[in-house]
Order: sequence, then C-alpha cells, then structure tokens
Amino acid sequence: MMRSLRTPDSRFDGLVGFPWQPNYLEVGAGDGSATRLRMHYVDDGPDAATETVLMLHGEPSWSYLYRKMIPVIVAAGHRCVVPDLIGFGRSDKPAERGDYTYQRHVDWLREAIVDKLDLDGITLVCQDWGGLLGLRLVAEHTERFRRVVAANTFLPTGDVDPGDAFRRWQRFSQDVPELPIGRILQGATVSELPDEVIAAYEAPFVDETYKAGARQFPMLVPTRPDDPASEANRHAWQGLEHFDRPFLCAFGDSDPVTAGGDRVLRQRIPGASGQNHVTLVGGGHFLQEDVGSELAEVVVDLIART
Repeated sequence: MMRSLRTPDSRFDGLVGFPWQPNYLEVGAGDGSATRLRMHYVDDGPDAATETVLMLHGEPSWSYLYRKMIPVIVAAGHRCVVPDLIGFGRSDKPAERGDYTYQRHVDWLREAIVDKLDLDGITLVCQDWGGLLGLRLVAEHTERFRRVVAANTFLPTGDVDPGDAFRRWQRFSQDVPELPIGRILQGATVSELPDEVIAAYEAPFVDETYKAGARQFPMLVPTRPDDPASEANRHAWQGLEHFDRPFLCAFGDSDPVTAGGDRVLRQRIPGASGQNHVTLVGGGHFLQEDVGSELAEVVVDLIART
C-alpha cells in the first residue's frame, strides 16, 4: 500500500500574497489499493462566473506560483481553479520515487478535474509540467476545453532530443545532495525573489523525504522514443492536431529550457492559427513570477475575444 506524507498546515501560515483558504478533494492512489490521496486546490471567483480558468503549475512549484494572476482573472469576472499536483504544495506526497509515473500524474489530475470537480468550458493555462499533463487532458477530453494558453511548456514524445539546457537541469536534479527548491525557482526567474517568497516555495517540503515527487519529475519527461510515456503522448498529439479551438502561446523571452517550443505548438495545433501569440519580455521560465499580471491580461483578453 502506498505511503504518503502530508505537509503540516502550520507551514502555510501567513504566506505573503496568498490569502486563499484551502480546498481539498481525494483521488485514488493508483496502486491497486483503496488508498486515497488528498489534493489541494484554490477556487476563487464570482458565483455567477460563466468562464472557468484552470491553471496548472509545474516543477517544483505549486499553486502559489499563480498568486499574481488569480486576482486579475477574478476581477474580470471569471472563476479560477488552481490545483496542487500530487507531491507538491498542500497536496499529499507519496513517499517513494517509484510511486510517481507520468500516467499516474495524468490520472490523478483527470480524476480531480473531470470526475470530482466536473469542470467544463475550461480555459487552460499551463506552464512547465502543467502543459505536459494539461495537454494530455485537452487531447483526451477535448469537449471540456474552450481555450488553451500554453506558457513555457511542450508535450514531448522522446522522438526529438530535449536539448542541452534540459539535460543539464535533469542531471542537476538527480546529482545535487539536497534539492534546493528556492534556488531552483530563483534561478529560473529574471526578477529577484524576496526571501519570504523563496520561503513560500520551500514551505511544502519539510525535509528531503517530502521531495520524492520533485526529484522524480525531471526523470519522467520522455527523452527517448521508447520512454514509457512516449506512445501515450504521440496519441495525444493526434488529438491535439485536430484541436481547432483557440490555442495561444505566451512564452517568456528568457527561458532557455522551452525556447522554441511555441513554434511546434503553433505549427501543429489548428487552433493556434490566427491567434495573437505573444513573447513576454522579461519572462523567465517561471514567467508567472516575472510577468504574472501581463500573462493574466493575455488570458483575460483571449476570453474576451473568443
């Protein structure tokens, strides 16, 4: 039976710029047992909202990453739903690295978004692993998605070399004795993060035992054609190549890891044709930190126009 860790609530007391009360749901562990895992999500917006914006974070961040964007989107009259992926934020953290697979992450998110929250008419905002997981859901549950804003992300199949920048990151994530969460966030942003923001990103991880998911994520990115996730992602691309609803790329201009990934999305996804794709100046990999308000306005504008 899967063993999981739960970050004490006290670790999240008084986080700067993050006033939202926690919401929780449970998903199956996916190990064949009756074990359930608790997933946290932020849910904000007016009761009369007709648009739902689903925002998915990546590695090694959590819903705190979207704190600058939620108020802008809510002020425009929309609902924001922002989950913490299993292994991150206030969500439960399976204790063994082998507990984490690409497919389990997809399944955990699908159960939360489709089965439990039953979201529909979704505008997806996805960055980093938020895209690797979110675009799978778009391909597999197309009818639930009205629009997509893809930011510094991609959907790899392992058929193309991921590049030196990603390989350096992958090696670092495995070789460093202690995974420095705050340093990783700071190293992938253009702006200087205050100490209290660094502390907020480190809050979910009491010690190294809580970082099994964060350690494993870089190794789950398909980098070979025979990766366990490659075939499922190829199948997802077949669905995305028929996705004709609005698909907008909003990439930062200072992210060496995903640079150029927007070209592939724009070329292969029909809904990207004719959209006002943007490159956000001063946006590093975690562009929600650097240009969060600007990215939020891109989302609001896309909803208004479509």
